[in-house]
Amino acid sequence: MNTPVLLYSDTEEALRESVRRLFTDRCPATSVATAYDPVPEDFSGIWKTLATEMGLTGLLVPDEFGGAGASTREAAVVMEEIGRAAAPVPYLSSAILATMALLQAGETTTLRSLAEGEATGALVIPLSVSLGAFTPTVRRVDDRLVGRVTTVAGAQDADILVVPVVGPDGLELHAVPRATNGVTITPVLALDMTRPFADIEFTGAHPNRVDQGAAEPAVHTALLCGTALLASEQYGVAQWCLDTTVAYIKERKQFGRTIGSFQAIKHRLADLWLEVNSAGAAARYAADTYARSDDDAEIAATVAQAHCSDVAVRVAEECIQLHGGIGMTWEYPAHLYLKRAKSDQLALGTAYRHRARLAELVYLPAG
Repeated sequence: MNTPVLLYSDTEEALRESVRRLFTDRCPATSVATAYDPVPEDFSGIWKTLATEMGLTGLLVPDEFGGAGASTREAAVVMEEIGRAAAPVPYLSSAILATMALLQAGETTTLRSLAEGEATGALVIPLSVSLGAFTPTVRRVDDRLVGRVTTVAGAQDADILVVPVVGPDGLELHAVPRATNGVTITPVLALDMTRPFADIEFTGAHPNRVDQGAAEPAVHTALLCGTALLASEQYGVAQWCLDTTVAYIKERKQFGRTIGSFQAIKHRLADLWLEVNSAGAAARYAADTYARSDDDAEIAATVAQAHCSDVAVRVAEECIQLHGGIGMTWEYPAHLYLKRAKSDQLALGTAYRHRARLAELVYLPAG
């Protein structure tokens, strides 16, 4: 077993600086907040820069398939910055879930398009599905795809739908263009509009099987990788909330003193600091163990998700509370982070489901 390394390398820090600069310049909170307007801003340019100019959608893809040949360590840095900016980009749905499913299945043509940023993908599963709990609802009947999948992330922006399908001999994986006849995508109102959902109905769409008998491990791998990396996004959300709150209480005055000098505020912030840093360690360990193909990768991902999801929500709630009246306003960006944290808390399984899964992984029987 290789020794885990939780520190960031110089390359990873340079990557962070590049991604943060992009989001700071082109994705400020005032722009992100328009996701809730009747006519939101167009964020496709930011996604194109991230995907094609910076080449970050191919981080998890080997270079022979058009990717960067990096690992989940580098992808985790990107996810941290996405969380820190609450960025409305389909990185989780396309560059992680759809990409890892195709990579594990052995498909290369569509994989190369996703890795090079020429196309965007979406894995057609409910985003609430957790590891070991996926049940496909699309079937292949008479050489046609039939079925319905709800709350799919990134479907509206996807060019290719990666669809797990029940076939005559078991689970199959199909790559279906979004514009195919027999595919209907219906947007769904979501709490976090920066990561939109849609319901997808298949009514006779032509199949295009891309797996080589490895559909089940492909879906499992995609969910495992997504679970590990979602924790990094949650850590990014929590870190922004903590940093912003600390900066605010150093300036806000009450009774002639900065509120950060009050002992009760210090205690609350000390607790938050401990929680955020423990979440960062858990998320980093999950990304590192997956990158090293460690035997504990699934345990680490499950622990990270069970812990980080609740921490992100708690710190986001405290951010709003400690900002007082301004924290409750629509104009202040704190609500963006609470919504992202709450949405992430329900994505890829709740903390309760991950704790139950952890008990199974470490052979701890239910009491």
